Amino acid sequence: MYQARSLATHRVCKYAVSGQSVLANLFFWRCSTIAKDDLAINEEIRDREVRLIDDEGNQQGVVAIDVAMRMADEAGLDLVKISPTAIPPVCKIMDYGKYKFEQGKREKEQRKNQKVVELKEVRLSATIDQHDMEVKAKNAVKFFTNGDKVKVSIRFRGRQARHGDIGLDVMNTFYEMVKDNCAIDRPAKQEGRNMIMILTPKTN
Repeated sequence: MYQARSLATHRVCKYAVSGQSVLANLFFWRCSTIAKDDLAINEEIRDREVRLIDDEGNQQGVVAIDVAMRMADEAGLDLVKISPTAIPPVCKIMDYGKYKFEQGKREKEQRKNQKVVELKEVRLSATIDQHDMEVKAKNAVKFFTNGDKVKVSIRFRGRQARHGDIGLDVMNTFYEMVKDNCAIDRPAKQEGRNMIMILTPKTN
């Protein structure tokens, strides 16, 4: 929920100067403890003048920082530096707590709708039979349908490692079974006793 922010408070005091009572209005103090993501707000803004956008989105032109702060205070809102690299920097009057809350909601919604691509693995063998390969191919197609990549691996046993061409034939045969649903992301390559091929789902 929105974080609490202190509204401007004014203190009035009297003190004597040359035998006369003078009314002194001390400037307000605004709480700036709202969590932020590198955006300067309120008293953190040290520029002498800024290009101001009011809370309704209207351009107010270049104004002195004290004018911008006063306008934000009168609106009961925050002054936020939204474009610090501009000359002069651009500031906007807004409810910073509400802005952060809505930004968090948008980011959460984006993460929820974002598809995380996983790397699934299908393990073959240099001596796999046709039926087992067909079963493995069906599983791979399911992974591609879900948008996941597939690592196809073969673990050579004993003297099989000396005959990488056999493993390459198995890889090529497997790819022919699933090529309508995928593309080769990394060609089959033997590394010691392992041969690995990475396949990625086709995009429409």
